[in-house]
Amino acid sequence: MSDFICLSCPNGCHLQADLQPDGTVRVQGNKCDKGLAFAHAVIKKNTGAAAKVVAAQVKPVYDDIALTQICTFWGVAFKKTRPTLMPAGSPERTLFRVVIEDDQQKFFVLERIRPAAFHAKMKIIKTLEFLSRRGLSRIAPYWMGKEEQYIQEYKDGLWQLVPFLPGEELDRQTYLYDGWRAKVLSSFLIDLRAKSDGIALYSLDERFSIKKYVYTLSAQIKARHPELMSEVGRVISFLEAGFMPAHDSLPVAFCHGDYHPMNVIWGTDDIKAVIDWEFAGMKPEMYDLANMVGCLGIEHPSSLTGDLVIGLTRQLKGARLFEEVSWDFFLEFVIALRFAWLSEWLRKHDHEMVTMELDYMALLVDNKDELKRLWGINNGSLTKEAV
Repeated sequence: MSDFICLSCPNGCHLQADLQPDGTVRVQGNKCDKGLAFAHAVIKKNTGAAAKVVAAQVKPVYDDIALTQICTFWGVAFKKTRPTLMPAGSPERTLFRVVIEDDQQKFFVLERIRPAAFHAKMKIIKTLEFLSRRGLSRIAPYWMGKEEQYIQEYKDGLWQLVPFLPGEELDRQTYLYDGWRAKVLSSFLIDLRAKSDGIALYSLDERFSIKKYVYTLSAQIKARHPELMSEVGRVISFLEAGFMPAHDSLPVAFCHGDYHPMNVIWGTDDIKAVIDWEFAGMKPEMYDLANMVGCLGIEHPSSLTGDLVIGLTRQLKGARLFEEVSWDFFLEFVIALRFAWLSEWLRKHDHEMVTMELDYMALLVDNKDELKRLWGINNGSLTKEAV
């Protein structure tokens, strides 16, 4: 039996696929035909062979009567679901989600969460509440319901509600080079630093260490994928030349934790909201920028020398958002964070992406001097070109 999340529509169904004696694969958990097509594609990718996929007869989990009752917890008069609208963010972080319309033609995302995720979700909710009260714009706080509770219980499920924000779809061929996005992305990080000052929900003792993460993953790779250690070892040796010894003393600040273009709801010329705060916390202050640059570069390495990436680094360098020591090791931090993505590809047995990730890290190492020059961070100082 295989378990996975369907990514074809907003529901984010948890699918179970079972091989039957006649050679067909029976899929349970899908709420529409897209789930069958998604299961077929996953099975073909994982096995290299196509199989006939059939659906088990499963009654829909939540009908309009149930959704109407759930929405009353927030004083929302449910009118209908809007299944053609896709909420931003990963459906893997909820058990069920759907866009609903109320009787005032307002739209919301209604989500059912795992009971085990209650405390983590409340931390996110309280984080957004704090930032909103401090005046941070371009976020989407959750709605408070009855008895001043954000998360409501209905029968055996826990639910939360957030306004639905439609966004402009990114052109995956061109957005990597859109210089105007650098200004709004930089502006958000500057605002986040100012407005998060004094946040008491996170402890320095809980701060994330990419150094420990890299060494732990390296040991696992050595044991399970020794054929990769030559490439992995070269990257670690590069990091050990300066970054690893300095890591524990790098300046720390509150960070979003997963800041990249897919976690942004875009307007035509600005950010509507930054979403998916599951990895927020105290981290090295350059974490969000390093993650953003790394994600842009993996889409296409040429973007590392494009207007968006160069604009991001130079604008934030000019804004003096980070201390000089952070800039000294910025490129190294971009590389170190890619180990988190490498771990994800290994977990999913995606050999193509594992190879791409290792090639990408090697490219960053091999072109470190030129990239630092273009980004305006040579030797930790702002170049004349960046002024």
